[in-house]
Amino acid sequence: MYRQSFYHFLMTLRQPNKPDEVEQFANNAFYDSAFPKQSQNFEEISHYLEENADYLPTMTIFDKAWQMYLDKMN
Repeated sequence: MYRQSFYHFLMTLRQPNKPDEVEQFANNAFYDSAFPKQSQNFEEISHYLEENADYLPTMTIFDKAWQMYLDKMN
């Protein structure tokens, strides 16, 4: 079974008008050229965000988005 990357899923959540925190994360990740776009690995993406994503005010936003991703993939 095909499982899309987290980034690909996240891009489906982009929202230009009055985005919530997850949608804003998606908007910002879109402009992050170094984001691990092919990854489906929680640890890899989490580590990347902790080290590089100054646009993410708290990792709980990523955790929320990751859970949405898991729900969609299962």
